[in-house]
Amino acid sequence: MSMSRIGNPYDNAKAERFMRTLKEEEVDGQAYRDIDDATTRIGELIEVVYNRQRLHSALDYLSPDAYETSLMQLRQKTPTQIHNKENCY
Repeated sequence: MSMSRIGNPYDNAKAERFMRTLKEEEVDGQAYRDIDDATTRIGELIEVVYNRQRLHSALDYLSPDAYETSLMQLRQKTPTQIHNKENCY
């Protein structure tokens, strides 16, 4: 099943890459006690590692949190520059 929006084939690649990372870094080889344990541990990986620490090439090798912070700072300084930067992704 495709995970992309209609007419945008690039979304699926991003979703597939995320699923690969999730499987490689958390799920493979893990034995979860129950669904609640799996939900908690996978959620922690996404929030703590993937969003705060892991660098992403599509975000100029920044973590999503760092990228959001830099975007907010840039938005306060020059709204035109931020518009151009948002449109290139």
